Amino acid sequence: MKKLMSHVIASIALSISAFNASAQAPAQTPALTPIRISYQPAFWGVTFEIATEKGWWKEAGLAPTFTMFASGAPQIAAGAAGDWDFGGLGGPPAVLGAVRYGLQTIGLAAEESGANAVIARKDQIAAIRANPQSLKGQQFLVSTNSTGEFAAWGCMRKLGVARTDMQWVNLSPPQIVSAFANGTGALAATWTPNIYTLNQQIGSEVLCSAKDAGTFLFSAVVARPEFLKANPDVAARFLATYLRAVAWERANPEETLKILTNFYARTGTVIDPKYVRQELTRDRSKFRLAEQLQTFNRGTAPSTMDKGFEQIIGYMTETGTVRTPLDPKTFVTDEVLKRIEADPKLKAWANLQ
Repeated sequence: MKKLMSHVIASIALSISAFNASAQAPAQTPALTPIRISYQPAFWGVTFEIATEKGWWKEAGLAPTFTMFASGAPQIAAGAAGDWDFGGLGGPPAVLGAVRYGLQTIGLAAEESGANAVIARKDQIAAIRANPQSLKGQQFLVSTNSTGEFAAWGCMRKLGVARTDMQWVNLSPPQIVSAFANGTGALAATWTPNIYTLNQQIGSEVLCSAKDAGTFLFSAVVARPEFLKANPDVAARFLATYLRAVAWERANPEETLKILTNFYARTGTVIDPKYVRQELTRDRSKFRLAEQLQTFNRGTAPSTMDKGFEQIIGYMTETGTVRTPLDPKTFVTDEVLKRIEADPKLKAWANLQ
């Protein structure tokens, strides 16, 4: 009997010891899913960084690495090589990626019809407006297959100047700023904050914006098709986290203004704070989850996104970049947005709740 009691007591002591040890051990943290994100030094690019600063990627179970590109063309080339999984870029590069390797548009990064424009020097703009045909034979600085070139396409139509009437010179955005500031070219087509920089440096003015030309221009949140197909849950967590940062920006405009100012300065764009405020309040806008769903909603007719992409595809077909018109339904999808909307936790996460 004494042996039995000793055995029972020993067993109890062992159980208590094991319990105490487990109670003191730290809880195992679920492994984070690695993702690779590409973006640009643009208005919507700061949203990725805000999500990082707030620690939200980790809370969503994601471990991102980032690559920044100066413009869409090299970003698309890197995507074709499989170098990133998700990204933000302009509408024309999104089409180019869809044509080349089925790149999928899963969200709207920003509406920016007022932020992409054709600019002229202050002392020449009145004469150009009075006689647009005076531009014939002169140089036009653009970044090929960009939102800036798309704005130029619409504006030239509005002005009644044929594409072949001018010498279109393909330059990167920083090259456009440098060349135009130094007197090269009669016109330049680019986007903010480059437009602000040139206004600040040489007093250039907007001759015509994409909005003036009657186009719906935007940047897109995209995903590589293979990664999206294999990881729909990861895509939903990625986009929900991006939208959470958008919701935070909308709720905290003054703090966002400071972050955006620092973001531009750190990426090589130093402009007066008044321009950053203009960017944030007038020239561009970001959409929250409900607005995204509305913009992507097809119902019985093409969605707003479809119509916007149709305009871009028309321009790219006309310029010969795209040989066969592409149906937006093949690369514009609201499935990730719907997955977020249908999941109470992800929906609350995206809405900053």
